[in-house]
Amino acid sequence: MNIVVREATDDDAKLIAELTRAAWAGKVHVTSSGHRETAVLVSQHLRDGGGFILLADDIPIGSMRWLPLETESHIWEILRMGVLPAYRGSNISQHLLEAVIHLGLETGVDELRLAVRADQPKLIDFYTAFEFELAEELEYTHANPLEPAPFVMRRLLKH
Repeated sequence: MNIVVREATDDDAKLIAELTRAAWAGKVHVTSSGHRETAVLVSQHLRDGGGFILLADDIPIGSMRWLPLETESHIWEILRMGVLPAYRGSNISQHLLEAVIHLGLETGVDELRLAVRADQPKLIDFYTAFEFELAEELEYTHANPLEPAPFVMRRLLKH
């Protein structure tokens, strides 16, 4: 399988919305706003931050996005990372994570943050392998107020 990660463009907004909904179906609790993802919101995220699309043999199988914090543009929050069910189980999402880490290093970002849903604590170990650490003192700015607060993790980037 040939794995490629490419940077998303505004033309990918509809595709990313579809990938997000499909990746989260049956995996993430139904109250998550990811199940109602729209191309309009994705397009806004891509303009304000950015995103990646994960391809296997030229077939889009996953995506992720990032946004700079409003008050601290040198800190990015990773959001909506997901891989289609048929491609799970082999840590293929690591390609997306590695891509945003490398881009952050290249562009001088100081820190990456992500949220782990309270109902998915097993992901903490996965992110820890990529040098993310729990940061209980932080709040995730994109947290859904209708759900339990997620665990926030951060990775400091050394330049």
